[in-house]
Amino acid sequence: MLKFILRRLGISVFILWLASVLIYWLVTISGDPLKDLRESNADNAAQLMQARIDLMNLDQPWYQRYWDWLQGVGGCFTGSCDLGTNINGSDVLELTSLAAGSTLRLVTLATLLAIVIGVALGILTAIRQYSGFDYTVTFLAFLFFSLPVFWAAVLLKEYGAIRFNDWIASGDMEPPMVLLIALIVGVVVAAVLGGSWRRKLYTAGATFAFVAVVLYVLNVLEWYRNPTFGLAMVLLTSLGAAVLTTAIVAGLGNRRVLYGAVTTAVVGTVSYLLFANLLLAPSSWWVLIGLFVLAVAVSLGVGAAWGGYARKQAMLVSAITGILTSLVVVFDILVANWSSFLELKPRPISTIGSQTPNFTGDFWESVLDTGMQLVLPTVLLTLVSVASYSRYTRSSMLETMNQDYVRTARSKGLSERAVITKHAFRNALIPITTIVAFDFANLIGGAVITERVFGWKGMGALFIDALNAVDPAPVMAFFLVTGIAAIVMNMLADIAYAFLDPRIRR
Repeated sequence: MLKFILRRLGISVFILWLASVLIYWLVTISGDPLKDLRESNADNAAQLMQARIDLMNLDQPWYQRYWDWLQGVGGCFTGSCDLGTNINGSDVLELTSLAAGSTLRLVTLATLLAIVIGVALGILTAIRQYSGFDYTVTFLAFLFFSLPVFWAAVLLKEYGAIRFNDWIASGDMEPPMVLLIALIVGVVVAAVLGGSWRRKLYTAGATFAFVAVVLYVLNVLEWYRNPTFGLAMVLLTSLGAAVLTTAIVAGLGNRRVLYGAVTTAVVGTVSYLLFANLLLAPSSWWVLIGLFVLAVAVSLGVGAAWGGYARKQAMLVSAITGILTSLVVVFDILVANWSSFLELKPRPISTIGSQTPNFTGDFWESVLDTGMQLVLPTVLLTLVSVASYSRYTRSSMLETMNQDYVRTARSKGLSERAVITKHAFRNALIPITTIVAFDFANLIGGAVITERVFGWKGMGALFIDALNAVDPAPVMAFFLVTGIAAIVMNMLADIAYAFLDPRIRR
């Protein structure tokens, strides 16, 4: 395996170098970097042109400029990284760091959500092939996959930001909207649960009534502007996550794993009380990161203590439960700060930019502000990616579930949960791993249209602006980031293959 990794790295670095030479040359011949100054009527146009020539070394041949750039990149291995300056004299390394950070904030959450939701939907539709739920998800997948990104972004701006901001000023949901939401949820739940038409009607009716009553009560309590979640809900939600995770991974019959997960949920809720001061007013992100690492470590310890013969499964389930409990705790804190956030920013969802200029809120209010800026682009990227992940997962699962070893596992009396999670799903992950690796590497390069529509200064904007200005340095920085990301993600995919299928190791 080590020889394989080293060989792949060597080949990848060689290809990266050849591609860098080609791209640098293509950028230099793609246009005139002095075009705007040649058309200028300014009295000092000649001086400005000479200054730009000196700045970009335009009096030298392209291969000499490329060699200077390559030497600067080589300095990254000795701690003196120099990616040059852009056409305005700004440091490209600093610009790239800011753009990459902005893009990662934009695409990371969307990618993770798309993977989790898309894979889950793909598994469910494969299990319930040709059901109403399968047809519904298939229709929505093709719909979202076919949507033009710029058009969907405009719709989200109108209905997800402008109309929402108008509504939140009062926070009172009108009866027609309550009924419409309850109807949609009822239909979706009935499609997911399936069964006969009579069962679907009962399910839809009960869900419709329940959702309508809940929304009415929330209206009466003015919950949308002054929400509460509370410690009891944190505990109940964490316990639900513990039971669900146990049911999926080990089955509820495995009591040791179940007790470990439930204990983790209880310990996490109690820890919320013990560390309340640190959580409600943290001094920095490092405090939260430290508490999160501590939560995962404690969860693993609880799983190991309860595990016994199923120690590995218990530790896995407890760790997942600990992570979900931590997310529930953060959600509760954000909910508690929502009303004060609305006082600082009455229109919470912005249609452009990555943050609110001159925002004066505290730590958690700033987190809410950043999160609200992420809502629209995250929803857009997630919808588009979920469509493809769900289809790939469904196809891969259907192919795997028809294999002989899956039928053999069923004939030996294994539960359907064990057949799906331990045999079918693990082997179905191999093609999905390839898609995820390529998609994440591509997204790091910047969601160009999304960034343009929502006004994010990410990698996509850096590339487009530099290309329009015939500025090689930022384009090459973009190439380095995306090229290295592609190499790393493909390497991780290869390693994941060997982990998922031991035959590949040989």
